[in-house]
Amino acid sequence: MNSSFKIIISMVLWGSLGLFVKNINLPSIEIAFLRAVIASTIFILSNLVTKKTNFKKYSKKNLIILFISGIAIGFNWVLLFQAYKFTTISNSTLSYYFAPVFVVLLSPIVLKQKLTFRKLLSVVGAMIGLFLILNNQSNVPNIAYNHIKGISYGLGAASLYASVMLFNNYIEDLSGFERTIIQLSAASLVLLPFILSRHELHVDSYKNLIFILIIGIVHTAMAYLLYFSALKDINVQNAAVLSYLDPISALIFSTIFLHESMGTCQIAGGILILFSAFTAENSKAYEKKSTKVENT
Repeated sequence: MNSSFKIIISMVLWGSLGLFVKNINLPSIEIAFLRAVIASTIFILSNLVTKKTNFKKYSKKNLIILFISGIAIGFNWVLLFQAYKFTTISNSTLSYYFAPVFVVLLSPIVLKQKLTFRKLLSVVGAMIGLFLILNNQSNVPNIAYNHIKGISYGLGAASLYASVMLFNNYIEDLSGFERTIIQLSAASLVLLPFILSRHELHVDSYKNLIFILIIGIVHTAMAYLLYFSALKDINVQNAAVLSYLDPISALIFSTIFLHESMGTCQIAGGILILFSAFTAENSKAYEKKSTKVENT
């Protein structure tokens, strides 16, 4: 299969994630936990067959960073799924794509990189875009949603995703597969105590079970494996451009299947955020390109 096509499939799968999460009648932390457990199990089984992972490459430094970033991934999913519950998929997705902008803001401190005029413009553009979206939501009340709360969850998820991108700059000599197998396992482990403290984990309908299996197997394990296998044979910049099929497909799916509409201000804000994120992601803040670990 062509590498570009593999990435396109991965992005479209991640773009459809919100449709399935919205139809799972379980708390966000349980959905995130089950997603991590299913995906990490598949990665471990895949490694037993393919022998892709060289455990000698896992230095103490790498393991510590991978475990911490795995914790961030676990809670990133929880917050993103909360965003889906409290606001529309379009709002959740656009606020989540603040992650590259957060990286730009933090890179002078964490990576000792200069905040150039181009990077600063991307931050300003994203902030204006967010203002347009928030202003639009405050003028359109909807008893089914708490848009401000949902967007706040989306921004929280974006900040955690940004931390994962920054952590990835300090991981040495590991492939995307080798990173993710540890990160997904860490996400499972860190969420386990919260699940145990609830004294319940009830997947109480076939619909919930089927959708949980789909997001664990298809949206996570399969999408990641496709993405990582494609990265070996594709230009990094091409992969970065194709990655924006994720939010675009999410907006299209939410319009077609959930009949979510976007006002003029929201569309303008969304374009500003996505353009700013693209500008940030292709700036020198990404001198060491980090592997996508997601959404989604």
